[in-house]
Amino acid sequence: MSSRSVSPKTRGPQARRGRSAPPRPPERSLRGLVLYFLKLGSAGFGGPIALVGYMHRDLVAERRWFSEEEYRQALAVGQTMPGPLAAQVAMWLGYLERGALGAAAISVPFILPPFLIVTGVAILYAKYQGLPVVGALFVGVGPAVLAIVAIAAVKLARSTNERDPVLWVIAIILCLATALAGTEIVWLFLAAGAFGAIYYGGGLPRLARRAAGFQPLALVASVKGLALAGSGASLGALALFFVKAGAFTFGSGLAIVPFLQQGLVEDFGWLTQREFVDAVAMGLLSPGPVVIMATFAGYLVFGIVGAVVATAAVFLPVFLFVVVPGRLVRRYERHPRVMGFVKGATAAAAGAIAGAAILIGGQTLTGPLSAAIGLVALALLLQRWLRVPEAAVVALGAAAGLALA
Repeated sequence: MSSRSVSPKTRGPQARRGRSAPPRPPERSLRGLVLYFLKLGSAGFGGPIALVGYMHRDLVAERRWFSEEEYRQALAVGQTMPGPLAAQVAMWLGYLERGALGAAAISVPFILPPFLIVTGVAILYAKYQGLPVVGALFVGVGPAVLAIVAIAAVKLARSTNERDPVLWVIAIILCLATALAGTEIVWLFLAAGAFGAIYYGGGLPRLARRAAGFQPLALVASVKGLALAGSGASLGALALFFVKAGAFTFGSGLAIVPFLQQGLVEDFGWLTQREFVDAVAMGLLSPGPVVIMATFAGYLVFGIVGAVVATAAVFLPVFLFVVVPGRLVRRYERHPRVMGFVKGATAAAAGAIAGAAILIGGQTLTGPLSAAIGLVALALLLQRWLRVPEAAVVALGAAAGLALA
C-alpha cells in the first residue's frame, strides 16, 4: 500500500492543533458597548484627545465593531456640533447601534464613574478647605497625560488622513491655528467641512453659491453676546449656566474652560480663581470626559444637588445634538457632499486635536521635573516588549509627583 503525502489543506483539525488562529472578537452589541464605556469611564485617563484615541484603537482597530467610515462620521459629528468631543463621539457610536436608546445607554456608564470619583474628591476638598495634594498630583499626572495625548493625536491623524495630501494640509493648518490662537476655532471646522464637500463632492454646485455654511457663525457671535441671567447661587441659575456651557461650546472638553471661568469666577462669583483652577485640574486628573469638572464646580456651589444638576445640565445638550439630527445624518450619509464634508471636518479635527496637545504641553511641562516625567511616560507607552496600561502610567506619574514635587 503506497503512502500519500497529505496536503496542509486536507489535514484535519487535530493535525493543525499546533497552529491556533487568533480568537475572533465578539460581535457588537449594546451590552458590549455599555460594558466597554463603563470601563473607559472608570479608567480612561487623558481627556478628550486620548479618549477618542482609545475608542478608535479598541472599537475600530482591535474589536472591529465599527468601520473607519463610521468612526470618522462620529468624529465629524463631535467636532461640528456644540459640546465636548469625547462624549459626543461616544454617544454617536451608541446611536449607530440602537438609536436614541443606544446613545442614552452609553451615556450613563461613561459619565457615572467619573461623576462618583469627582464628587467624592469634592466632598473632601470642601471639608478640608482645599487639597494641597492636588497641585503635587498635577505635577506628575499632567506630563503622563500629555504623553498619552501626544500618542493618541498622532495615531488619530494617521488613521483619518491616511495618505491624502489635501487632508494633511487641512490638518496642519488647523494644528497651527489652534496652537497659535490658544483655542479651537469653530469656523475653521465649518470651512474645512465645506471645502471637503466641494473638493470631494463634485465641485461647486450650480445653484447653491451662498455661504450658507457660515450661518452658525452668527449664532456663535450672538450667543457670546448674551448676558448670564441671575446673580446668586440659585439652583435654577446653576442649571441654566451649565446648559449654556454644554450647548454653546464647540470643540474638545478643554474648550469649555474659558466659558466656565468667565461665568463661575467673573460673572457669578460662585468660585474663587484657586477653586476654579483646582476644578480644571480635577477634570484632567480624573478618568472620563474632562467636562466632568462641572461636577466638581457644581458641588462647591450647591452641594450634592448642585453636582447632580451641573452634570445633568452640561451633558443634556450634548445628547440632544446627537439624537435630534441623527436620522437626517444617517439618511444622507452616503451623499457625496456629506461624505466630503466628513472628510474635511475629520481632517480639521485631527489637526485641532494635535494643536490642543501642544497647548496642553505648554501648561503641563513647567520645568525639568515635569519634562522628565513626561519623557519616561512616553517611553513606557511606546516600548513594545511590555504593554503598560495608560492607567498604570498615570498612577506612576501621580506617585512621582507626590514623591518629588
